[in-house]
This record gives sequence, structure tokens and C-alpha cells, in this order.
Amino acid sequence: MDTFLQVLVNGIMLGGLFTIVAIGLTLIFGIVKVINFAHGEFLMVGMYLAYLLTVGLGVHPYVTVVALAPALFVLGALAQRFIIQPLLAARDEHVQIFATVGLSTALINLALMVFGADIVNTPSSGLRTPLEIGPVRVLIGQICILVTAVVAVIGLQLFLGRTNTGRAIRAVAQNRTAAQLMGINANRMHILTFGIGTACVGVAAALVAPLYPTSPNIGTYFVLTAFVVVVLGGLGSIPGALLGAMVIGVVDAMSGFYIGSDLREAVVFGMFLVILILRPSGLLGSRSTLSHVSP
Repeated sequence: MDTFLQVLVNGIMLGGLFTIVAIGLTLIFGIVKVINFAHGEFLMVGMYLAYLLTVGLGVHPYVTVVALAPALFVLGALAQRFIIQPLLAARDEHVQIFATVGLSTALINLALMVFGADIVNTPSSGLRTPLEIGPVRVLIGQICILVTAVVAVIGLQLFLGRTNTGRAIRAVAQNRTAAQLMGINANRMHILTFGIGTACVGVAAALVAPLYPTSPNIGTYFVLTAFVVVVLGGLGSIPGALLGAMVIGVVDAMSGFYIGSDLREAVVFGMFLVILILRPSGLLGSRSTLSHVSP
């Protein structure tokens, strides 16, 4: 029983990690309706910045979030304004996808030029210390990630449902033309949304960097699972991202332990396909999820 509880807790902690990476992605898709294939590379940029700030200034990795969140917000806003926004009117929506793929490739190669292919490790500052809670053991850093993920989901829901800016963002998600007729600047809302989505990645980078090695390709590892989480939870659903992440995390941990680490991805993606066949909109998805956030 203790072993089962340990594996279950490992899955929940893994789900918290997937959540913190995926919520920015689902927010961007829910509003801008663009699948951002550079999302993982934004995370990679944030992890390198966390490494530089931690090593260069000697600060705790979590303190770097003060710089990472604003920096990634600006990076995301600039990407939306100068790369994606000019392509929103294109007849072929694939052009927008290709643009984010191109941005992803550019960021990877830029990281290779600056840092090389070697792996760097951000000092853990005690975040890898195991903490015993009854019969299970978890890392302090994992608990911090899970708590932050839940707080971020609640905070984004409150922001979208209780603030004027959040209501404006939901109006654009529901009907861009009608929102513009009501005086809402849709382009500005898109830029703001993209900035918030990448700022979430900045927070994730500060939390993830002390626990995982950083390399130019680290974003690919996280973003593939993040896409599964977003689709499984429901495209554009922030609570769905949390639920989908927990499902994927627990299934990944359980299958890896009881079936074999070589087959866990097959189990995860197999379950993912079954759920989509039974419920194509995802667990909590709808045609326009973000527009129905409860006030």
C-alpha cells in the first residue's frame, strides 16, 4: 500500500509540473486561437535566464521569478505583435503555425550559439531535499511546483472572471468582431494574453530549473506533454489543464512503475486517444471555453 501511495503522489507531483507548463499554452490558444509551438522554447529561455541569474548573482532560484516573469511577458508580447499578429488575417491558418515553428527553431539555434550543446545545472538550493509526509517522500521543489500550479489556475480564473480586463479578454475569445464594436481593442488583448501566457512560462522556468538540467532542447520534452494536457483537458480550459495534467501525471507514474518505463508513453498516449474518441472536446472543453468562465 505504501508503494502505491508513493507512486500516486509521484504522479500528482508530476501533474503539478505539467500544469505549470501547460496553463500559459491553453490561455494563448483560448484567446488568440494560435497553437504556439515555440512555447517550450520560451520555457528553455527562461531556464537559461534562471541559471545565469542564480549563478551570476548568487540568488535563490525562486527569486529569479521577479525578473523572469516580466522578461518572458515582454518576449511573448513582442512575438505576438511582430510575428503572429501580422499573420492573423492570413487565409491559411497554417501560416501562423509555421511562424511559431520557425520561432522555435530560431530560439533553439540561438541557444546553441550562445551556450553550446552542453547541459547546465541550476543550483538546487535545497529544493531537491526529500520531505517525508507519512509513508511517502516528496521533494520540496515538487511541493512548491504543485502549490504554485494550483494558485496560478485559481488566479487566472479569478482574473478572467472578476476583472474588467479579464472580461474584455473573454469577450474577444467569444466574438472578436462584436468585442471590437463594443470598443475593445482586440489586438491589444491578444498581445496582453500572449504576454501573460509566456509570463506563466517564466514562473514555470524559475520553478523547474533547479530540478531539471537545462539544454537547448529541454523545451521539447515539456511542450509535447503540455500539448497532450491542453487537448485532454479541453482546448482553452484552464481548470481543464489542471485536470488533464493530473490525469497524465498519475497515468505516467503508474504505468512507468507497474508496466515499465519503456511503455509508459504508449500507455499515456493510448489513454489520451481513447478519451478523445469518447469526448473529442476534452474533459472540460467546449466550443469557446474561456468565454464561459464564471464571473
